[in-house]
Amino acid sequence: MLNALTRKLVSMLIIGVIFNLGNSNLIAATLEEIKQRGKLIVAVKDNVRPLGFRNQNNQLQGLEIDLAKQLAQDILGDPQAIILQPVQNQERLQKVIDGEVDLAIARITINSSRGRLVNFSPYYYLDGTGIITNNPRIRAVDHLSQGKIALLKRSSTIAVIRAELPQAELIGVNSYQEALTLLETEQVDAFAADNSVLAGWVQAYPQYYQLPVRLSGEGLGVVMPKGLQYASLRSRVNEAIGRWKASGWLANRLKYWGLP
Repeated sequence: MLNALTRKLVSMLIIGVIFNLGNSNLIAATLEEIKQRGKLIVAVKDNVRPLGFRNQNNQLQGLEIDLAKQLAQDILGDPQAIILQPVQNQERLQKVIDGEVDLAIARITINSSRGRLVNFSPYYYLDGTGIITNNPRIRAVDHLSQGKIALLKRSSTIAVIRAELPQAELIGVNSYQEALTLLETEQVDAFAADNSVLAGWVQAYPQYYQLPVRLSGEGLGVVMPKGLQYASLRSRVNEAIGRWKASGWLANRLKYWGLP
């Protein structure tokens, strides 16, 4: 029986080794390997204005695109030494875990559950719940104390607004487009969502006003791989963000992209 068990364990070990060898290209690159490659590969968003989106010429731009290029400058000495890989929300962490990208800068909120899978940099933007309206009489949160507020169904925004405005009527919507329709037809007074998203909304629809508030705080961070072999890469990214904050460069980019 012992021999049979031993043979089974050896077989499992051999299968595991073969599997890992066959997937060795999915191991994340270290800082030295990135330098040898000469390109930094970063997962980004291409549909979230003003963080990461495409302009009229189909070129990627936005705050997070600027951050990615600045990291390429800091690590490789060239802001163009970069490969930007647009990703869907559900694959942002997995791309880093699987080693398909070196980093992800894709509107990813720092939290403890994600922190068990990947490492995060210090936050580069403190996002949080905000409110927009096209009603010129609404310019402060308390103006909505008895109002109708649209928000995405099953979002964390619901609890934030319910705590801040317990007497307001909350209207759940399935999409931003549905919220826009309700606002345009005056069925709701305002829409609540993350400030980073609402900033892009106001840029696309200048007739809207974004209230100067942050009703919650969720930091957005750069996603990096776990493991001692990536310590140098993580240190390089963390130090860069620290310098950007200290020098005022990051604050200038936030202002440039209209982020509150």
